[in-house]
Amino acid sequence: MKLVEVLKKNYFLLVSTFFFIYIAFNFLDGERGLFSYLEKKELYNQKIQKKNNLTDELNDIEKKIFLLTENIDLDYLEILYREKFFYGKQNEKVYLNR
Repeated sequence: MKLVEVLKKNYFLLVSTFFFIYIAFNFLDGERGLFSYLEKKELYNQKIQKKNNLTDELNDIEKKIFLLTENIDLDYLEILYREKFFYGKQNEKVYLNR
């Protein structure tokens, strides 16, 4: 009997405590919680960085393709020839960039 009386007196406190714990748990954890949000934000930033890197690579490749198709750039061809076949002129020092 005393337990029922104590529960009736502290009903508002018990319900408030339950709701506070429930809201705090859902705010921090869960599919839409704070920790999940931070993980998704980090993943989003990584994807944006990867997209930017791929865009830069694509622009470089498009530039190289343009140099080799429309108007053949002889200077660029010479650079490719020297890099691929390790070719150098007589008495010329060749340094590799790796």
